[in-house]
Amino acid sequence: MTDLLRRIEEIVAPTVVGMGYELVRVAMSRGGGTLQIMIEPADGRPMDVEDCATLSRALSAVLDVEDPISGAYTLEVSSPGIDRPLTREKDYKRWAGHLARVETTLPIDGRRRFKGTLLGLEDGTVKLKLDDGKEAHVPLSAVSRAKLELTDALIDEHSRTQDKPGPAN
Repeated sequence: MTDLLRRIEEIVAPTVVGMGYELVRVAMSRGGGTLQIMIEPADGRPMDVEDCATLSRALSAVLDVEDPISGAYTLEVSSPGIDRPLTREKDYKRWAGHLARVETTLPIDGRRRFKGTLLGLEDGTVKLKLDDGKEAHVPLSAVSRAKLELTDALIDEHSRTQDKPGPAN
């Protein structure tokens, strides 16, 4: 994460949390034209378009005051979706048992890309069961990108959590 993205996260986090949501990710498009702020309700309820619109208005006002980005940009407030990125320690624990892709900044055991069943996070290490049956142990500090893969099991779990109120993650 760049210094700019850290600064933006520091600026928006209090508003996001204060409104009853959790910050999942702050990202900037490659060209710098779009600032994406990914959020989800802290209580686990399903996210809707009105949630995104309400947060977009609030965060736009905060960012206008703080003005961390020089030049024009588009603010995009969204939910993580089904095949969500894994950005927080709790994500690796919550989504254990599902298929995930993990990319690293440096090679781990000779490779930078891993795909397998997420076994969780233990002592700062992401554990995956790879397709060949072996386990990969990836230091969380080395992860540059991680996300869930869309599978029938993930769709089924997502459908169940959308049908009932209460904590889903």
